[in-house]
Amino acid sequence: MYAVIRRYEGVTDPAEAGRLVDEGFVPILRRVPGFVAYYWVDAGDGVMVSTSVFEGKAGADESVVKAADFVRENLASLLPSPPQVAAGEVVAAG
Repeated sequence: MYAVIRRYEGVTDPAEAGRLVDEGFVPILRRVPGFVAYYWVDAGDGVMVSTSVFEGKAGADESVVKAADFVRENLASLLPSPPQVAAGEVVAAG
């Protein structure tokens, strides 16, 4: 499995960002081949973190592109700073 973690800082409206992600982005990710799971977390103080899990690297790579497109087209005013992105093979899971 592969995972992609994105950390967004300076989120101006976490509740609205969460709604848009849930209603608009999650359905897009579910169609990516190898999709396993997705989590959008309000970490407080204007920080939100997403975790996407896929069966393979190709799905994870595709999710990075789809996330960038979705943020640019739908969330630019709510997520003013580019995310910090980390991706890699899952080496332990529970």
